[in-house]
Amino acid sequence: MMTRGPVSHPVWGPVQQLQGEVNRLFDRWFDFPASANGVTAFPAVNVWEEGDQVFVEAELPGQDLKALDLSVTGGNQLTLKGERKVSAKEKGLWHRQERGYGAFTRTLTLPFLVDPDRVEAKLENGILLVKLAKHESAKPRKIVVKAE
Repeated sequence: MMTRGPVSHPVWGPVQQLQGEVNRLFDRWFDFPASANGVTAFPAVNVWEEGDQVFVEAELPGQDLKALDLSVTGGNQLTLKGERKVSAKEKGLWHRQERGYGAFTRTLTLPFLVDPDRVEAKLENGILLVKLAKHESAKPRKIVVKAE
């Protein structure tokens, strides 16, 4: 029996191109940055809005507060920077090491302008919770309609 290599068909090129475009669309739409191997960026985050505030929750197990930096730039961008240290094992042989380590940066575009002077952050049980207040300029304003 004869073994064939990959079959070249004119429809597969456009299908693969379409799949790539759809993947890029979802990456932009849902803001799921991924590395080249498809692993979601670190740290994993949740972002939600309640009233005049936006909340960002990030998973940072074992994170040292001294190695964590938060900043608000451009009025609606939150940047988390830090470093996860490798857990050094003096004795023993690694069989699996899935937890990443090293420096990281995540910049999130928030759904509205925030007041950088009204940001609160706390790290509890490996979960960072950041609460950001909507900037006055981003709040809706009632417009008075005059009749003549």
